[in-house]
Amino acid sequence: MSKLFKLLSLFLAVGVVAAACSSDSSDDAGTTTAAPAETTEAPATTAVELDADGSLLDTVIARGKVHCGVSGSAVAFSETQADGSVTGFDADYCRAVAAAVLGDANAVEFVALTASERFTAVQTGDVDLLMRNTTWTQSRDSDLGMDFGPTTYYDGQQLMARVSDGFDASSTVADLDGAIVCTNAGTTTEKNIAEAAELAGADIELLAFETSDEVYETFIAGGCDITTTDGSALVGRKVKQQPADQEWVIFPATPISKEPLGPTYGQNDSVWADVINWTVYATIIMDEYGIGSSNVDDHVNDPGEVGRLLGGEGELQTVMGLSADAFYQVIKQVGNYSEIYNSNLNPVGLVREGSANAGWLDGGLIYAPPAR
Repeated sequence: MSKLFKLLSLFLAVGVVAAACSSDSSDDAGTTTAAPAETTEAPATTAVELDADGSLLDTVIARGKVHCGVSGSAVAFSETQADGSVTGFDADYCRAVAAAVLGDANAVEFVALTASERFTAVQTGDVDLLMRNTTWTQSRDSDLGMDFGPTTYYDGQQLMARVSDGFDASSTVADLDGAIVCTNAGTTTEKNIAEAAELAGADIELLAFETSDEVYETFIAGGCDITTTDGSALVGRKVKQQPADQEWVIFPATPISKEPLGPTYGQNDSVWADVINWTVYATIIMDEYGIGSSNVDDHVNDPGEVGRLLGGEGELQTVMGLSADAFYQVIKQVGNYSEIYNSNLNPVGLVREGSANAGWLDGGLIYAPPAR
C-alpha cells in the first residue's frame, strides 16, 4: 500500500471520528485555552507527521516534548493556575510520561480541551494522549478509535444539591422528582442521570451546558436544584466553590455509574501504548514496595522486580525503546502512585483508604501486572 493511500485513509478516518465524537463526549468540560506558561497554543503536530510504519514514540522523542491533553478546569486533577502552570493528578501523570520518554518531567506541553474536543485532538495528532478524566466505555473503545491505558482513578457519578432544599446524604435518585438538574451537554453524565431518573420513576428537567463552569454558575445562582458528574469532580467543586451561605451535600453514597478514568490514546500503536501503560504500572509497583522519590536512589541496585524497573540487570525498558533508567526518572522526578495521589487529591478530601483507589493489598482495585 502506498504512503499516499495510507495518508488518505488516515484523513478519512479522522473525519469519521470527528463526526462521531460530538455525540459521545463525557465528564468534565474544561476551557479551550492552553496553559500560557507551558504551552501557548494547541501544538501544530498532525497525524501527517507520523511515519505510517512507525510509532508515535519516535515522533515524541524527535520533538522533545509530550503534548498532553487535559481539562484545565478539573479541580485537583488538572487546573490551569494564574501563572499558566497546570497542576493536579492528571497533570502529574502527563509529567510521568515525559520523564519516562524524555528523561525530563517538565518536557510537557499541556493542551486544555473540552469534552467535545478531546477525541478529535487525539485523532488529528494535536495531542499524543489524554490525561483528562475520560471514562473508558465500549463505544469509545470500539467506535471512536481510542485505546485506554490502566485506570488511574476509579470514579462514579453522583449528585450534589443544597441542604436547604431538603436533600441530605441519604437522598436517592427517586428524591429528584420535579427537580431541575444541571449537567454537561452531550456527555455520558447526561445520559446516566436521564436513565437513572427514568428507572427510579423521577420526573426531572435537564439543563445541559457546554462547560462545567456554566453548570456550577447556574447551580450557585439557583437556576437548578441539582448538579451531577463524577463524584471526584463534585468533591473538588464543593471544596472550591460552595458559598458561605450555602451547604451542599453529595449523594447517593453508592454512585449511579462506573467511571474508570485513565490515559487515552489512539488505536493500533502498541509501542506507544506500552510506554504509557508501563509508566503508570511503574508508579503502582514502586508504591507497593514503599519506594518513592525520596528513597529511590537507595534501591537502584536492588535485585528482582525493583532493580529491573529501575534500570538494573534484566531491565526491559530498552526493549520498549526507552532508556534503561526511564522509570527511575519517573519515580525520582514525579513520584509513586501514592505520592501523586496524596499530594493532589488528599487536600480536597479524596483519600485512598477504604476506596476503590486503595491498593489491591488494602482491598482496593489499584493493581499492576508483574515487571518481568
